[in-house]
Amino acid sequence: MQVTIWHNPACSKSRDTLRVIEAAGYTPEVIQYMKVGWERDALSALLTEAGLTPQDALRSARGPARDLGLLDADVTSEQILAAMVAHPVLVERPLVRTEKGTRLCRPVGRVLEVLDHWPEGPFARTNGTILIDAQGMPVPGV
Repeated sequence: MQVTIWHNPACSKSRDTLRVIEAAGYTPEVIQYMKVGWERDALSALLTEAGLTPQDALRSARGPARDLGLLDADVTSEQILAAMVAHPVLVERPLVRTEKGTRLCRPVGRVLEVLDHWPEGPFARTNGTILIDAQGMPVPGV
């Protein structure tokens, strides 16, 4: 199975998601979008695959979204997409694509939805939170 992750190594959730993928035995294509940026049509298609609007994928808790006025009610999807292309940090991460679908992996456990097999349990995030229990079952909400 081909796995692609749009990854920001500065993000703990992105690092944990990549760690899950690799521990499950996959060698993913890693796209460091903060370095290579986004192309508008490709980003729009990726968000559509994931069932997200640009508003859904906007990183609003941290970063420049508020300063750029992107949290205002009258901001359009096109305006947000344009801002995401200009400022890649505005895209929430990580995004993962496999043959099973595309997901925004927040929480990290969402990556399990698009993998055929998982790491052996128990498996914890780097912060110690159990992601997969000793019986090999995902822990909800992690």
